Amino acid sequence: MREFTEQELVRREKAEKLKELGIDPFGQRYDREDFAKDIKDKYQDVEHDAFETMNDTAKVAGRIMFIRKMGKASFFTIQDKTGSIQIYISINDVGEDTYELFKSADIGDIVGVYGKVMKTKTGEVTIKCFEYTHLVKALRPLPEKFHGLTDVEERYRRRYVDLIMNEDSKRVAFLRPKIIRAIRNYMDHRGFTEVETPVLTTLLTGAAARPFATHHNAQDLDMYLRIALELPLKRLLVGGMEAVYEIGRVFRNEGMDTRHNPEFTLMEAYLAYSDLEGMMDLTEEMFTTIAKDVVGKMDYQFQGHDINLESPWRRISMTDAIKEQTGIDFKAITSLDECLKLADEHHIELEAHEKAYGHIINKFFEKYVEETLIQPTFLYGHPIEISPLTKKNPEDPRFVDRFELFIGGKEFANAYTELNDPIDQLERFEAQLAERNLGNDEANDIDMDFIEALEYGMPPTGGIGYGIDRLMMLFTEQESIRDVLLFPTMKEKKKED
Repeated sequence: MREFTEQELVRREKAEKLKELGIDPFGQRYDREDFAKDIKDKYQDVEHDAFETMNDTAKVAGRIMFIRKMGKASFFTIQDKTGSIQIYISINDVGEDTYELFKSADIGDIVGVYGKVMKTKTGEVTIKCFEYTHLVKALRPLPEKFHGLTDVEERYRRRYVDLIMNEDSKRVAFLRPKIIRAIRNYMDHRGFTEVETPVLTTLLTGAAARPFATHHNAQDLDMYLRIALELPLKRLLVGGMEAVYEIGRVFRNEGMDTRHNPEFTLMEAYLAYSDLEGMMDLTEEMFTTIAKDVVGKMDYQFQGHDINLESPWRRISMTDAIKEQTGIDFKAITSLDECLKLADEHHIELEAHEKAYGHIINKFFEKYVEETLIQPTFLYGHPIEISPLTKKNPEDPRFVDRFELFIGGKEFANAYTELNDPIDQLERFEAQLAERNLGNDEANDIDMDFIEALEYGMPPTGGIGYGIDRLMMLFTEQESIRDVLLFPTMKEKKKED
């Protein structure tokens, strides 16, 4: 059992004294009627002298963040979810017993206050306390005000303290659900139906990723946490739902950095009778709608870049983008030997399963192009080898009708004119299996039930997946995915000796 600090011991003694007074140190229900921000907004422009003839009252509750004790009268500040407000408390207004109770309070305690709204001579909206209610005794002190949680790892590990001390963290926490609601409203108003699909699966499909494995005891069955949402949603198009989307957690057994967390939020959407162009239009309009209606601006700071989301966004093929940066026109190259030679000349290392036309193009893109796509850019025309679920381009079957959205040099969305040919799809699955045999442990399994579904007929379809967490990073202007996740995955904390 850990040893308590001196401050913690004092706070625990105060909690015992509250019990002796018949006061529950950890409180009961309190019927709050007002919030700090609403009060300040309502009265901010009211002149100081006007309060003399007003008798407006407020009833608030929150955490004490600042105390200035001055004998028989004091000021303190409480913080609720909307912000903070100053309280004036005097022995003449609340009586000696209540004032003594207040004087025993510590920063971090949670209290309720009822009183008259006023404004100080300095112009600060304040509540003159008539009733003071102790609610919760904080047994641990908050971090020092001006330093807070300086250890970034501790900020993520103890998010509850970070939210108390850091206004920007609280801003992000409240903005995220607003953006997700805006996405749902946008999709719903365009005729999409939100659905839920299984998190547990027996096959690896829909993405190139390593899974988290688990076991179903009752069936004695090895299972995985899903790595994507794709194939169940496409089955629903076969069933006639025509326009579906899902926002849900997916799980990939990969490393952690500023852009990746092992569990993250993905949205996938599928629209029958649409295609790649339709998904571009849907995406551009959704992003600009969020920017205007939720955040209220079109210019953002992201990953050290000034980003402007105004339409129209650039659209360019992968091979043209590579040609712009290197002068190499892979579209005109038909020889694998020539591709291998170019890779060698440009010091691009290839695994055994990557010694193919499409993988080499992708390697060139990652090395020379990806980080140059700063302003919103739809990059389309991916090689078939890296897009096993996508429809071939009718003009050049080496490529597929797929795009990725890049902003600030980072991928934000991945879209397809969906493959609905069951014969072609089975061949792609088999090619993926061959890659797995060559060492690609992120290759897809063969999903025969999905092949059967396609054999019943799936309409021509446009589909897209969005990394919701990365989208949040842009709209909240955060540098790390951990700043937009309330509880990011953390390395296990080493136990102290």
